[in-house]
Amino acid sequence: MNDPIIIIGAGLAGYQLAREFRKLDQTTPLWMVTADEGHYYSKPQLSNALTNKKNAQTLITSEATQISEQLNLTLFPHTTVTAIDPNAHQITFGEIHHRYHALVLACGAEPSRPPLHGEAAGDVLSVNHLSDYATFRAAIENKPHVTLLGAGLIGCEFANDLANTGHTVHVITPAATPMELLLPEDIGHLFQAALTRHGIFFHTGCVAENIAYAADKRYEVTLSDGTVITTDTILAATGLKPVTTLTVTAGIETRLGIVTNRFLETSAKDVYAIGDCAEVEGFVLPYITPLLNCARALSKTLTGNPTAVEYPAMPVTIKTPACPVMVCPPPKTMTGAWKTDISTDGARALFYGDTGTLHGFVLMGDRTKERSTLMKLIPPLISIA
Repeated sequence: MNDPIIIIGAGLAGYQLAREFRKLDQTTPLWMVTADEGHYYSKPQLSNALTNKKNAQTLITSEATQISEQLNLTLFPHTTVTAIDPNAHQITFGEIHHRYHALVLACGAEPSRPPLHGEAAGDVLSVNHLSDYATFRAAIENKPHVTLLGAGLIGCEFANDLANTGHTVHVITPAATPMELLLPEDIGHLFQAALTRHGIFFHTGCVAENIAYAADKRYEVTLSDGTVITTDTILAATGLKPVTTLTVTAGIETRLGIVTNRFLETSAKDVYAIGDCAEVEGFVLPYITPLLNCARALSKTLTGNPTAVEYPAMPVTIKTPACPVMVCPPPKTMTGAWKTDISTDGARALFYGDTGTLHGFVLMGDRTKERSTLMKLIPPLISIA
């Protein structure tokens, strides 16, 4: 085999796959193409880097040249793939066509920007890459007031991180409670109360509509309920959407993400998808555990041992030390109801499907100790049995 296996994307998905592949095969040519520098770092650490006294440079755990040497891969940094031709087994970058034996799309996801008006709307920041974080850190230097648009998982983690380091934080969300997609409403109220006690101000049931310049290089954020917030920095954390531009133009099936089966195969022969860009058997799960499971399975497939991925119950720990929370979300399409138990040592919510089977949970405070017991009761999302 002379043509390389090519991975598009140098995030956790791409590098974790490369690591797993090299455990099984040390010699097959392996290329990685990325639009950024190609340094290895853990993206989940961006939302608690302030507390951990990390900046963009110290978040890097392996420089690009170092990790490419370790993994015996040919790295193409600062390089944008402009086209995929599945029939010819080629990708295009640098105006040159490059053949592949297998192609892995690890393109990640990009911020979903909220609709905003006003002369300063273009100054709203988002953090999705290391370079974004460097820009954000420079923007909040000696600036005590930060406004966050969005109260999902990432928004709440950033809010807690900023409050830990003495910033005044305002969070704006159209939802009735923070992390509405992950927490039942009564648990959401408890979570909001805990973060409010930590010094975070929530504006629920409204959105930011207009961003204008104010005096002293500050901003005025006008909300849909008429509230005006004067702030130093504005960060949008309103969700991510899988990057699918290349696959759409190449005619590869795409829905919410790049559609794959349990073997992470797309609709194009010898083209696979992994990580935040992939929709695996209908699931788009932008979390670490599914990514690791996919990397282990796909590495075996790429070395000639076709292996389907399994998704067991996969709890997510929310990095909000002001209110420890662990979530195992039920499938989005599942109907059922939450049963909540609130006590002095925390709270627990269990999601039961219509058949009475446990399919998800939320644990708060000391109740997070119940994680292992509950995981044994939840059926897998994807099983090969």
